[in-house]
Amino acid sequence: MSVGERVRKHPRPTAAAAGSTAAAAHPRFSRRRWRGRLARWRTALLLGVAVLLAATLGWLLWFSDYVVADEVAVEGLDKLPAAKVLDIADVAVGTPLIRVDVEGPEQRVRELAPVLSVQVTRQWPRSVMITVVERQPVAVLTEGDTSRALDGNGVLFRRYPTPPPGLPRVQADDLAAVSAGAARDDALREVAAVVTALDDSMARRVDYVQVSSLDAIELVLRSGVRVQWGSAADPEVKADVLDALMQVPAAVYDVSVPTMPTTSGRAPAS
Repeated sequence: MSVGERVRKHPRPTAAAAGSTAAAAHPRFSRRRWRGRLARWRTALLLGVAVLLAATLGWLLWFSDYVVADEVAVEGLDKLPAAKVLDIADVAVGTPLIRVDVEGPEQRVRELAPVLSVQVTRQWPRSVMITVVERQPVAVLTEGDTSRALDGNGVLFRRYPTPPPGLPRVQADDLAAVSAGAARDDALREVAAVVTALDDSMARRVDYVQVSSLDAIELVLRSGVRVQWGSAADPEVKADVLDALMQVPAAVYDVSVPTMPTTSGRAPAS
């Protein structure tokens, strides 16, 4: 057998076989086209539903009556009347909650002298909460017949009909000497820093605070004993030194230079 005779030739597909193959492929192409169309329709449907839900949610939050602010509450108050806070805050009751302004009420309430800090928050679905932290007095500033609370930052924030017991007094006349050379607010901050450095038992023993200058602050105790404090620098160190120094009876204790404290005079008779 010749080489040409040994080579096996593949038969050409007949027309009937080609038609059969095309007929088998046609359903597969059809199914593929339908799957593509369904995928596109599904995407369009999901997108439409998402848009509809977003529009409905937007309408509910911004324009409907279902989530309007119909209640305003206040918490954290001690001496400050809730009615005054609510009046100053002036929250827009009846407005959809998402549209309620919280920054404006915060700013207005913060301007109240007794307020140390305030936060206004939306409480879903229908209320607004005003959380207030009030200033706490550490001393009382007396000006003639007027007594005002002084907090730890040197801020005056409340009037008293009479000075409350247990708080040291700061006389306004004593501040006159420093008012010309330094800002009154600076002097009050200095005094507040001194008073807050004292522990509660020592603070209760202070009758009043004298301020000749920002570097000459003096505490006068109810017993008549005087403490020369100096400036408001190193208040905690001075308070610790004074506590130890007062184990020695004396009329005057000087902690203006806490590394070199001194005592002088005979202790007043109790």
